[in-house]
Amino acid sequence: MVAQAQTTKKAPPAYKARLGSLFKEQYAPELKGQLGLKSLHQVPRLEKVIVSVGLGKAKDDKKLIDVAENTLMKISGQKPVKTLSKKAIAAFKLRQGVVIGLKVSLRGQRMYEFADRLVNLVLPRLRDFHGLSNKSFDSQGNYTIGLADQTVFPELTYEDTAIPHGLEITFNISSSSVEQSKALLEKLGMPFEKERSQ
Repeated sequence: MVAQAQTTKKAPPAYKARLGSLFKEQYAPELKGQLGLKSLHQVPRLEKVIVSVGLGKAKDDKKLIDVAENTLMKISGQKPVKTLSKKAIAAFKLRQGVVIGLKVSLRGQRMYEFADRLVNLVLPRLRDFHGLSNKSFDSQGNYTIGLADQTVFPELTYEDTAIPHGLEITFNISSSSVEQSKALLEKLGMPFEKERSQ
């Protein structure tokens, strides 16, 4: 009796974000040459993308918290975590331990997929958009974008945007300078404002 060979099912290939593959195969080597770096390990790279919503004066509005949570879940594919106030501030009528915002931290393939959608779908939908500010880098080379409301995200329905709220997107970048960070974001397709000649 011939023993039948067991057929093992192959696991489906792991999902790879288009922008992540482009960075690894094309953009990283190009940046190495462009920035005059000796090794690919020195090339600036995205470490994580943080998407957050500050609740401000509406911190006690349960409906807004639910809307903001739904927004972050739909645009990122992750459940947001609540950020709490660390201390009480009487002038702002703020108690310690109150929910003052929501955020998600995206890494790996999900991070690249979000960045791809932001560059190619969301930013082109902004009204009177002339490019991103060149002044939104911090001293470590991280970059932050502020959006006035969530309606520019195509994943959200009309009902999802009935209560508008702003959000902030921070690109956490491993780099040794603001110039390196900007070069990376430009490679990823970020449209910056053209510098005006004096």
